[in-house]
Amino acid sequence: MARPCLHCDAKLEPMRLMRGGTDGSHLRVAVIVSRWNEFVTTPMLEGALDTLASQSVKDPVVYAVPGTWEIPVVAAELIRRKEVDALVALGCILQGQTTHAQLLAGDVSHALMDLQVQTGVPIAWGILTPDTADQAIDRAGMKMGNKGREAASAAIEMANVLAERNN
Repeated sequence: MARPCLHCDAKLEPMRLMRGGTDGSHLRVAVIVSRWNEFVTTPMLEGALDTLASQSVKDPVVYAVPGTWEIPVVAAELIRRKEVDALVALGCILQGQTTHAQLLAGDVSHALMDLQVQTGVPIAWGILTPDTADQAIDRAGMKMGNKGREAASAAIEMANVLAERNN
């Protein structure tokens, strides 16, 4: 049997491949963005909003929070109120000389993963953990793509995968 192509539309008989899609016209999507390291998160937010618009998401809501630490609280409340089909989490935790950044990134990633596994609402990870500001800027749209754009696309695809699975 030939190996399946996960990035193309080739027929995979007898396999049924569910990979979502990029149509977000039926989805309620929110973006939660950290204001900390705004020089990085603003271009990521712009990339995320451009992607959501290009994938037909209508009226995404943006929640600007003080820092990455606050993202899980807002995510949990939006999910509890059944206001979203998918979330995009955007932040930037720059490494320092202590373990603070690692602890913060670990706690936030665990909280968001637990939340999406427990609720079935996808939360796309657009939280950078670079060693330097230059690395962060590169990942916010300069040299290495825009991680906000990538996270928005992943949120739509995951919401569609789960919707297809539940049908």
